[in-house]
Amino acid sequence: MMMQLTDFNWIFQIAFLVIFMFIYLYGQRLQTYIWTRQAEAGVRQIEVLSTQGKQIAMRAFKELKVKEQDIKSTLEDFLEFFIIEPVSIDPAGVLGRLEHLLDVRTDRYEKYIQRIAPDASPEKQANAENVLAGTMALYYVFRVVRHFLIMGKKTKSIYWVMQLQMQLPMIIQMAKAYFEAVRAFADGKPIGDGMGPLAVAHFAREIKAGEPEVIAKHTTAASGEFEGRNLWFVRAKGYGGHVGKPGEGIKILVDRHKKKISRIITVDAGLKLEGEESGHVIEGVGAAIGDPGPEKFKMEDSVVKYEIPIDAIIIKESIEDALGPMKKSLVDAVPKVVEKMKNAILRRTIKGDTIIIAGIGNTSGIG
Repeated sequence: MMMQLTDFNWIFQIAFLVIFMFIYLYGQRLQTYIWTRQAEAGVRQIEVLSTQGKQIAMRAFKELKVKEQDIKSTLEDFLEFFIIEPVSIDPAGVLGRLEHLLDVRTDRYEKYIQRIAPDASPEKQANAENVLAGTMALYYVFRVVRHFLIMGKKTKSIYWVMQLQMQLPMIIQMAKAYFEAVRAFADGKPIGDGMGPLAVAHFAREIKAGEPEVIAKHTTAASGEFEGRNLWFVRAKGYGGHVGKPGEGIKILVDRHKKKISRIITVDAGLKLEGEESGHVIEGVGAAIGDPGPEKFKMEDSVVKYEIPIDAIIIKESIEDALGPMKKSLVDAVPKVVEKMKNAILRRTIKGDTIIIAGIGNTSGIG
């Protein structure tokens, strides 16, 4: 019996040494292989979303009576369209140069859609531009993750594969959000990012504000009165998927009224943290706008020039909520946002003051 136990101990020790040596020599390769398989599955999932996004874009263009040949050339021309950011080594005037490039890019999209779908309404043309932009973003995500996967395989580096595998859940989440945005724009539905314009539109209708005037590109302003205060409602032009130039609109109004502007209130969607409720409304100070910089700079420059207090009201959303079709939980939050705006006006201004309320966001499907 003792002999058998001794033999078993030797066998166990030898097996342990063999397994230990295998893990020591090949463990990293085995882990790389497992991560690579997981990464491949994630990249295939993103590729499917990108392909489906292209198909939705093609259907959307067909509904605008665009020729099939023009549809294919559109996707070929724009899927890898890029913008080169201006030099920032000498920061003087960098925002002006960036704004110019962004305007050139937007103008390029608009004129191309107008050329291939001249009979479509301006609203449908605007939504088609957003469909194209969403499809481009989705394809870009796929190209980047594919690049990291191929580099990991080519170099057999665990670090390339590890970085990709660890970040894939968030990247897939973002890709799904872009895919939902493409679908929403193709159908002309409101998206979560439109909460700012929607809430401001509700407030303007409630007090029966006047007819909006175009104050900047794709940007309108309407005046109204609330509890003895003069209000200006600034937001992007409705129904079509526009974000407008709210910073430019605010700058024009501030320069027009100069020191008569007592306060500016900006309303926008903001990304929530995990565990937080979607549609929760919070307040702060500053320019609530997520543009690359030029529009926010115009707002901040205007308020500093005339020493105007600026408030921010944020509606918390996940990235899926912000880019996907607007959910009921967000629509239900609109009265809360309007109430926040009213409270800010009543508590921080007096009768006779003039206040600008800016609804920031995409107005797809929002009148």
